[in-house]
Amino acid sequence: MYALIAILVSLLVLVILLRLRVRIGKAMTASAVLLAILLQVTPGQMWGHLAAEWHDRPLTETTPYLFVSLTLLLLLVNVVGEAMGQIGLSARLIPAMHGLFRSRRVALAAIPLVMGLLPTPGGIMLSAPMVREAGDKIGIERSRVAAINFFFRHQWEPVWPLFPAVPLIVTMLSVSPGKVVAYHAALAVAGMVSGIVFLLLAGIPPRRAEHMEARAGIVSHAKDLALVFWPILFTAILYVKLHVPPAVGILLAILGLLLFHRVDVRRWPGIFRAAREADIVLLLFGALWFKLNLEAGGAVEAVVAFFQQIHMPELLLVFLLPLLVSFSTGVTTPTVAITYPFLTPFIGTGDHTRLGVETLAFAGVVFGLAISPIHLCLALSASYFNAPLIRIILKILPAALCVAAAGIAMALLAP
Repeated sequence: MYALIAILVSLLVLVILLRLRVRIGKAMTASAVLLAILLQVTPGQMWGHLAAEWHDRPLTETTPYLFVSLTLLLLLVNVVGEAMGQIGLSARLIPAMHGLFRSRRVALAAIPLVMGLLPTPGGIMLSAPMVREAGDKIGIERSRVAAINFFFRHQWEPVWPLFPAVPLIVTMLSVSPGKVVAYHAALAVAGMVSGIVFLLLAGIPPRRAEHMEARAGIVSHAKDLALVFWPILFTAILYVKLHVPPAVGILLAILGLLLFHRVDVRRWPGIFRAAREADIVLLLFGALWFKLNLEAGGAVEAVVAFFQQIHMPELLLVFLLPLLVSFSTGVTTPTVAITYPFLTPFIGTGDHTRLGVETLAFAGVVFGLAISPIHLCLALSASYFNAPLIRIILKILPAALCVAAAGIAMALLAP
């Protein structure tokens, strides 16, 4: 019980600090400090946990590696946006999207939806510059633009096998990938449909003259779109095919962008100065520290044990436990790894797997991530789009509730 209270108090302090307009990086770090104090995580325990990570996990899964790689990726994304702006590509993005998609709403959702196929931590920032540019040109409130970018970026996670959670579930439950994807498709469909209803059908200003479809041909629009997207696609291909870290891929893409467009070398330092964003670094530090405190302090295991002791109803436990863990940690795969062993008596394994009930559990994961201030993508969205975190969450909440409802329906109706 105490661990649950400590987590909730730390998150409440984070929300209060954000309401007081404290920069999100400072607020996140303060919340992590408070959690360490409440859970009595000493520097020695923290060091021991980091040492165990170094010994037991691949380098790419250790916290120091994540901090360095994510920091470089997110700072370099700012450089991509600055470079595109100075070259003039950003101004060509909106006419190209409108000319190809013939719909401002489709264009706004399509960018994060396509970029969401790249399963990299912090990958939401790859689409953020383009979505922000499109939203500003249309005149959409920044919190809604941030919500659109965040929500549609995450719609593939229940079904896309490149996200580690899907193969992890397949392995843990000894079921076929096709069956898991087929059941999880209900969550993806519910998410996309509800995202359209709650995020795209409302809050979009009337079309102005500059939003009318450009008269250029489809080939011209496709060329402009390719010029804008190729750095991101290049990064994605290097990551998926050659396992090149996204930070390295985006740096190579920036250099290629500057060279291809023959940008004067004397302008390069000014473009790279866009990477100077101390609050993003502090935000990453605080978010990862918060996660380390949970792991080193044994908080997640304690919360799991508490819910077992109070004999919570089966389906409520199946939904609520993954929800609370994902809400508290802001990450998908560790939530599955931590909670599913405790849920297998209710879900089953092999030929006896109740995939409808498992879908309910994953709906809990998705719902918790969608509203968690600890979720790195949400925190980064608030920082990058300069929008209140709470306002973004409130805009996402109706669509997230629809995903939860889809999970409940699958548990009750599907075998």
